[in-house]
Amino acid sequence: MPAFIQMGSEKHFSSLHTTLCATGGGAYKFEQDFRTVSDLQLHKMDELDCLIKGVLYIDSVGFNGHSECYYFNNPTDPEKCQKLPFNLENPYPLLLVNIGSGVSILAVYSKDNYKRVTGTSLGGGTFFGLCCLLTGCSTFEEALEMASRGDSTKVDKLVRDIYGGDYERFGLPGWTVASSFGNMMSREKREAASKEDLARAALITITNNIGSIARMCALNENINRVVFVGNFLRINTISMKFLAYALDYWSKGQLKALFLEHE
Repeated sequence: MPAFIQMGSEKHFSSLHTTLCATGGGAYKFEQDFRTVSDLQLHKMDELDCLIKGVLYIDSVGFNGHSECYYFNNPTDPEKCQKLPFNLENPYPLLLVNIGSGVSILAVYSKDNYKRVTGTSLGGGTFFGLCCLLTGCSTFEEALEMASRGDSTKVDKLVRDIYGGDYERFGLPGWTVASSFGNMMSREKREAASKEDLARAALITITNNIGSIARMCALNENINRVVFVGNFLRINTISMKFLAYALDYWSKGQLKALFLEHE
């Protein structure tokens, strides 16, 4: 950002007589720098207002003649998994889950009527930060590439690790994660886990948590369509398919996870 502000000064952006729109925390944090260094006035927009209007706008425009919005059918079966269009013509009410560094969850009842239901500090920044610590990676793309080659079951403790199978009384399948990173209490299992396994476990941990919170919010607000957006989902098909499956499975088909081509 300092480099951009300096460029604005050197290239005399202020002489262009144009409006510079800005949103997010940086619109406030760097506003004085824009004024003093580049002689620029910011037209500040609320980021959540922009988010909702942006979602509705790009959906109305479409994507290469197709729907902007889509969902996954059979998300965990590589052979049967299909990416199918979803019509958002009558979108309300919808739950909008914005996954950036952290997560904000909005219940949207109309273009101008929405509320922030809740959020979590465990988001895309958490995944990337943990991967930097655990694997030594330096980019988000590298972290995701490592996660795509890992096996999180070597890191996480599953229900079957505790019960030897399913926990039938409460309907918990054996593959359910009972404790994220739970196997790392064992030195032997720590030594057996690769960096790729750790990256995968970090991704599943964060994705699981977001899906769980989104599901509870949807039930509480009585909304059955959940739209996931945000930079965390860029080139991140693993998380999208996992969210799609988790919402469908735990809601017994009552909740649908929706995504946008431009996340």
